[in-house]
Amino acid sequence: MAPVTEATDHSPAPVQGGRTAALAGACVRGALAAGLGLGSVTVLVMVMWISSPYPDSGPGGALHVAAGVWLLVHGAELVRPATLGGAPAPVGVVPLALVALPVWLVYRTARDAAEPALDRPGPSARGAVGAVTAGYLLVGAAALAYGTGGPLPAEPLGAALHLPPLVALAAAAGVWTAHGRPTGPLPGRVPERIRVGLARSRTALAVRAAAVGLGVLLGGGAVLVAVSLAWHAGAARESLLGLSGVWSGRMALLLLAVALAPNAAVWGAAYGLGPGFLLGTGVAVTPLGVTGTAVAPPFPLLAAVPAGGPGTWVNWTVAVVPVAAGAAVGWTCGGGRRGAGARDGGLRDAAFAALLAAVLVGAAVAVLAAAAGGPLGTGRLAAFGPVWWRTGGAAAAWAAGLGVPVAVGLRAWRRRDDAAPVPPAPVPSAPAPSTSPAPPAPAPPVPAPAAPEQSPDPGPASEAPTAGPVPAPASTNAPQPRPGSGAAPAPLPVPSPDASRASGGAGREERPAPEDDPGDPAFEPYAVLPAAWEDPVAREARWTALKEASGGLMATFPPAPVAGPAAPGDDMPEAPGADDPGPPQRRS
Repeated sequence: MAPVTEATDHSPAPVQGGRTAALAGACVRGALAAGLGLGSVTVLVMVMWISSPYPDSGPGGALHVAAGVWLLVHGAELVRPATLGGAPAPVGVVPLALVALPVWLVYRTARDAAEPALDRPGPSARGAVGAVTAGYLLVGAAALAYGTGGPLPAEPLGAALHLPPLVALAAAAGVWTAHGRPTGPLPGRVPERIRVGLARSRTALAVRAAAVGLGVLLGGGAVLVAVSLAWHAGAARESLLGLSGVWSGRMALLLLAVALAPNAAVWGAAYGLGPGFLLGTGVAVTPLGVTGTAVAPPFPLLAAVPAGGPGTWVNWTVAVVPVAAGAAVGWTCGGGRRGAGARDGGLRDAAFAALLAAVLVGAAVAVLAAAAGGPLGTGRLAAFGPVWWRTGGAAAAWAAGLGVPVAVGLRAWRRRDDAAPVPPAPVPSAPAPSTSPAPPAPAPPVPAPAAPEQSPDPGPASEAPTAGPVPAPASTNAPQPRPGSGAAPAPLPVPSPDASRASGGAGREERPAPEDDPGDPAFEPYAVLPAAWEDPVAREARWTALKEASGGLMATFPPAPVAGPAAPGDDMPEAPGADDPGPPQRRS
């Protein structure tokens, strides 16, 4: 019988399924994302229903309203079947702030679904987008069917036209992020002209300029709305207090105003561009004035609408918003920072990039204008908000009319600066000969007392150091006396301890060596070399030993002649090494 052993290393778990299982998981993820969004809207509606002192229906009606509001967030129009006139009335103004919730949920779900798991491969890009979208739309179809019998059902055709594109675009953005946000190459089925045009650097520059211009335009619109609300703060307060007398109703109105704040920014941008917006059929609000009789319902945000009549110079100052947006587009295309490795194109490239950016700005503004408005009823309430084609066309015209000249001018100025000749570096001139007198020669040092005469035998005992002053080390930079002049070399200055510490760096204290510190037990005084060190026989023996130790590198030289006896009365000792020619220099 074979022995039974306990396994200590576990093999990896087998792969459960393949791409089919991954696609099924992505579909379930999409359904969960839709359920989370629907649940969030349901909680908000139920809180409003509970806090309302006079609810119109029971919990079932509140749940039907929640399903309809969730579909409205995706762009579908709602229908009010019970009206005073008896005819159904559409409700198509979408709170843009609430659109961010489903878009973010789908984006995160698709990004997570496209990443491969540890035990199975991930789905393809198309498969992930399709599976997440399919799972989300299943829940949307169920919500559409459930809300049909409620007080605010969604129009089926509007839901079918708005819900799938929004979900598919958000899912595609998530999958693109999961794959590292690649910018190319495009598939081969795309026409070559389009692929080449999108791959150029000026296309990326135009997209960046369009984003900057759009941000400036929407930011300017939000500023206009905020300034107008502050100017008409009294009217806004009266409308808030007049619509509801309880705190729950006022809180609901404030939440609705916050959800419609992005819509107000788009309306303000349309007003600054010139076309303005509609407050009903035949009522246009523009900087030139308000035409027609406004029938707007009392609402805090609508209190910012200018009064009727022709516009004044105060209304005309809103033109600074499109001017700033067009200048931002031109600045980005003509004088903006280039990417790494991108070449500086000519004036034609700058003009083309600015023109393309203007087209993109116009398209984006047209889409936002169409999403920010809609009907609030029938008859005179059938049109509310900016007209998308007018607003988009005005945005493109402002961006092109100002962006192209600014881009071309800045690009021309930059090329002019780049083409400017660089002045040559100044050549240093030779220093002029000095006419000042030469400095006086330094005074000769005081010689040390002569050492007692020693035996000519240069034994170890004669070379032992004796007590005496410490000689200064020789330096190669010091001026050397000419042979036969009899002048002693000038002494070198000895730096003080304070100077040594200063040159050694701040915060570091220099300690003297033990042989230089008299207070140290290892201190041993030494004196000058004895006279026997300069004996010709000893010197010749030393150079002979050095020559043999060098291995033949030193050339043969004759010994220096022995100097004669000193003249009577000359008590100046010969400087050590003054007549010593030293080792010969090796020729290179």
